[in-house]
Amino acid sequence: MLDHLSLGVSDLQRAIRFYDAVFAPFGYVRLWTEDKAAGYGPAGGQDKLALFEQDAPIGPVPTGFHLAFTATTREAVDAFHAAGLVAGGTDCGAPGLRAHYAPTYYAAFLADPDGWKVEAVNQ
Repeated sequence: MLDHLSLGVSDLQRAIRFYDAVFAPFGYVRLWTEDKAAGYGPAGGQDKLALFEQDAPIGPVPTGFHLAFTATTREAVDAFHAAGLVAGGTDCGAPGLRAHYAPTYYAAFLADPDGWKVEAVNQ
Protein backbone atom coordinates (compact mmCIF):
# COMPACT_ATOMS: atom_id res chain seq x y z
CA MET A 1 0.00 0.00 0.00
CA LEU A 2 2.73 2.52 0.90
CA ASP A 3 5.35 3.55 -1.62
CA HIS A 4 7.59 5.60 0.67
CA LEU A 5 7.68 7.73 3.82
CA SER A 6 9.45 10.95 4.72
CA LEU A 7 10.52 12.13 8.16
CA GLY A 8 11.67 15.55 9.27
CA VAL A 9 14.88 15.55 11.30
CA SER A 10 16.63 18.30 13.23
CA ASP A 11 20.20 17.23 12.41
CA LEU A 12 20.70 15.31 9.17
CA GLN A 13 24.20 14.02 9.97
CA ARG A 14 23.04 12.68 13.35
CA ALA A 15 20.03 11.02 11.68
CA ILE A 16 22.25 9.52 8.98
CA ARG A 17 24.51 7.94 11.62
CA PHE A 18 21.45 6.40 13.29
CA TYR A 19 19.72 5.11 10.14
CA ASP A 20 22.95 3.86 8.53
CA ALA A 21 23.49 1.79 11.69
CA VAL A 22 19.97 0.42 12.22
CA PHE A 23 19.38 -0.44 8.56
CA ALA A 24 22.68 -2.31 8.07
CA PRO A 25 21.37 -5.56 9.66
CA PHE A 26 18.51 -5.58 7.10
CA GLY A 27 20.68 -4.88 4.08
CA TYR A 28 19.01 -1.49 3.55
CA VAL A 29 21.41 1.22 2.45
CA ARG A 30 21.56 4.97 1.99
CA LEU A 31 20.77 5.37 -1.70
CA TRP A 32 21.27 9.11 -1.99
CA THR A 33 22.42 12.07 0.07
CA GLU A 34 21.92 15.77 -0.51
CA ASP A 35 22.76 18.82 1.62
CA LYS A 36 19.57 18.53 3.67
CA ALA A 37 18.18 15.13 2.77
CA ALA A 38 18.96 11.41 2.48
CA GLY A 39 17.06 8.38 1.20
CA TYR A 40 17.17 4.71 2.25
CA GLY A 41 15.99 1.47 0.71
CA PRO A 42 17.14 -1.89 -0.59
CA ALA A 43 20.46 -1.86 -2.45
CA GLY A 44 19.82 -1.24 -6.12
CA GLY A 45 16.22 -0.22 -5.44
CA GLN A 46 14.29 2.94 -4.82
CA ASP A 47 14.16 4.84 -1.57
CA LYS A 48 11.46 3.83 0.87
CA LEU A 49 12.38 6.26 3.66
CA ALA A 50 13.57 9.81 3.10
CA LEU A 51 14.93 12.11 5.79
CA PHE A 52 14.65 15.88 5.40
CA GLU A 53 16.46 18.28 7.70
CA GLN A 54 14.03 20.90 8.96
CA ASP A 55 14.85 24.53 9.66
CA ALA A 56 12.19 24.70 12.38
CA PRO A 57 12.35 22.53 15.51
CA ILE A 58 10.88 19.05 15.22
CA GLY A 59 7.62 19.10 17.14
CA PRO A 60 6.59 16.39 19.53
CA VAL A 61 6.29 13.04 17.81
CA PRO A 62 2.63 12.02 17.66
CA THR A 63 1.66 9.47 20.30
CA GLY A 64 1.00 6.08 18.76
CA PHE A 65 3.01 6.70 15.58
CA HIS A 66 5.81 4.30 14.71
CA LEU A 67 7.44 2.70 11.69
CA ALA A 68 7.99 -1.06 11.63
CA PHE A 69 10.74 -2.51 9.45
CA THR A 70 10.86 -6.17 8.40
CA ALA A 71 13.83 -8.18 9.64
CA THR A 72 14.56 -11.54 8.05
CA THR A 73 15.94 -13.03 11.27
CA ARG A 74 15.72 -12.55 15.01
CA GLU A 75 19.45 -11.86 15.00
CA ALA A 76 18.79 -8.90 12.69
CA VAL A 77 16.24 -7.57 15.21
CA ASP A 78 18.86 -7.88 17.96
CA ALA A 79 21.50 -6.15 15.79
CA PHE A 80 19.05 -3.32 14.90
CA HIS A 81 18.41 -2.65 18.58
CA ALA A 82 22.08 -2.79 19.63
CA ALA A 83 23.24 -0.61 16.72
CA GLY A 84 20.49 1.92 17.36
CA LEU A 85 21.46 2.36 21.00
CA VAL A 86 25.11 2.93 20.07
CA ALA A 87 24.05 5.42 17.36
CA GLY A 88 22.05 7.65 19.71
CA GLY A 89 18.67 5.96 19.85
CA THR A 90 16.59 5.39 22.97
CA ASP A 91 15.34 1.98 24.07
CA CYS A 92 11.56 1.65 23.79
CA GLY A 93 11.45 -2.15 24.09
CA ALA A 94 14.27 -4.67 24.11
CA PRO A 95 14.32 -7.51 21.58
CA GLY A 96 11.95 -10.31 22.45
CA LEU A 97 8.77 -12.19 21.67
CA ARG A 98 5.54 -10.19 21.68
CA ALA A 99 3.08 -13.07 21.93
CA HIS A 100 0.18 -10.64 22.46
CA TYR A 101 0.64 -9.66 18.76
CA ALA A 102 1.25 -13.18 17.42
CA PRO A 103 2.97 -16.34 18.74
CA THR A 104 6.12 -15.79 16.66
CA TYR A 105 6.22 -11.95 16.68
CA TYR A 106 9.81 -11.06 17.65
CA ALA A 107 10.50 -7.33 17.79
CA ALA A 108 12.53 -4.48 19.25
CA PHE A 109 11.59 -0.83 19.59
CA LEU A 110 13.68 2.36 19.56
CA ALA A 111 13.21 6.10 19.32
CA ASP A 112 15.58 7.78 16.90
CA PRO A 113 17.49 10.90 18.03
CA ASP A 114 14.50 13.11 17.13
CA GLY A 115 12.02 10.87 18.93
CA TRP A 116 10.53 9.06 15.92
CA LYS A 117 9.59 5.55 17.05
CA VAL A 118 10.96 2.68 14.95
CA GLU A 119 10.55 -1.07 15.27
CA ALA A 120 12.25 -4.11 13.82
CA VAL A 121 10.05 -7.18 13.52
CA ASN A 122 10.57 -10.78 12.50
CA GLN A 123 7.62 -13.18 12.38
